[in-house]
Amino acid sequence: MGEHHGPAKGIMRWLTTTNHKDIGAMYLWFSFAMFLMGGSFAMIIRAELFQPGLQLVEPGFFNQMTTMHGLVMVFGAIMPSFVGLANYLIPMMIGAPDMALPRMNNWSFWILPPAFLILAGTLFMEGGGPNFGWTFYAPLSTTYAPPSVTFFIFGVHIMGLSSIMGSINIIATVVNMRAPGMTYMKMPLFVWTWLITAFLLVAVMPVLAGAVTMMLMDIHFGTSFFSAAGGGDPVLFQHVFWFFGHPEVYIIILPAFGVISHIIPAFSRKALFGYDSMVYATASIAFLSFIVWAHHMYTVGMPVAGELFFMYATTLIAVPTAAKVFNWITTMYRGSLSFETPMLFAIGFVVLFTIGGFTGLMLSIAPADFQYHDTYFVVAHFHYTMVAGAIFAMSASIYFWIHKWTGRRYNEAMGKAHFWISFLGFNLTFFPQHFVGLAGMPRRIPDYALQFADFNMMSSIGAFIYGASQLLFLYNVVATIRSGKKDDAKKTWDGAEGLEWEVPSPAPYHTYSVPPQVK
Repeated sequence: MGEHHGPAKGIMRWLTTTNHKDIGAMYLWFSFAMFLMGGSFAMIIRAELFQPGLQLVEPGFFNQMTTMHGLVMVFGAIMPSFVGLANYLIPMMIGAPDMALPRMNNWSFWILPPAFLILAGTLFMEGGGPNFGWTFYAPLSTTYAPPSVTFFIFGVHIMGLSSIMGSINIIATVVNMRAPGMTYMKMPLFVWTWLITAFLLVAVMPVLAGAVTMMLMDIHFGTSFFSAAGGGDPVLFQHVFWFFGHPEVYIIILPAFGVISHIIPAFSRKALFGYDSMVYATASIAFLSFIVWAHHMYTVGMPVAGELFFMYATTLIAVPTAAKVFNWITTMYRGSLSFETPMLFAIGFVVLFTIGGFTGLMLSIAPADFQYHDTYFVVAHFHYTMVAGAIFAMSASIYFWIHKWTGRRYNEAMGKAHFWISFLGFNLTFFPQHFVGLAGMPRRIPDYALQFADFNMMSSIGAFIYGASQLLFLYNVVATIRSGKKDDAKKTWDGAEGLEWEVPSPAPYHTYSVPPQVK
């Protein structure tokens, strides 16, 4: 038995920590770094598209940027940010001392930075980084891929491993470590959405691993999974990829739904309307997400019966999603509303995510999708769900909970400025893309016809405004941590002026969302 040296200091503290708050904080900072990296790739894309013609980058490098932007944002920014939120909040919300598997928690974080270093490193390799889009369709990603594709596959494997471990940890924690009396139907909704999300991740990450392993075999070991010449089928790749890829988009948005279900009641001063229906709607969305994957593939030439099935199944997802929106709006109805920063982001989420939902409904209609497929209309649709959905919810949650994490208040005026600049920049970027898409502008192309010039210029200006607003956000968060106004320790505070109340000790779970006097 070696002598005990006390807690680790400096960098060792972060490398060896098993504390769920430390690990949550590392996930959040890592994801923000990835957000800035993925955002800088997007800035290159939008700078090139500012006017027609080829000005800044080679078409090949443009393709690398579109690919890396998508991969880094989905797997490096959005997913780890919500895993960080889960790590930080779930044990506190269910009354657990920590996560169920703290050592694995540490490992599942620390394998992420190397995975993304490998991914970013591909850009400096001979032949450049992956250039086949974030969906990496075969045979473009197998037969015609640059040599760096092998490193890309390895990076995806590590990232998937991290996701699976994080999810198993969340399931084990929520199922086994709830405080006495914390029944499933008393859990805060963020915990519910993450429990369901974790099951989705455990189910679909191995499918992604299978897809990239088959790619690896095709590239290096002479198999023909995706090569028609050897008896394989490129469309098989799309089926395998989207069987992962469609549940993946719900993995991204469900925790955001959970966050919004905390923030809206708090700033409406009343309990969430329809708690039970929110839980059932979340579970319904998760179930339906597994049977709609081929709506991404209407144009591959599937039978009409197949198109009809996927069209109806996809349309069905609108029902539980609409139920959630209805419940959020009904929670606000006749509430005593106040519009601090978290609430602004939450309302922005509801409005803009609903627009994204409607465009998704348009894309689900098979005959119409033949016109929309692979145009900027699709880009506009999924950015309304991913950015105005996941990222607005993430911004809201940071403003909402940062006081719980640091004991300090953020600058409210700066927070509101961040919201309005983001809101303006986002809509200026992505709303015109609906129009150019409907007029036929294709995705992932560095040059375009003259008639799209004005809308693309608007789009690029909006993108730089939106990007700049994130630096304001970063400044506000850092300033809050370093020198924000401290509060009386006996009070709890959830981001809103005048929303203070005495906390009984120990605090019951509902102080995370709703003042006790309205329970």
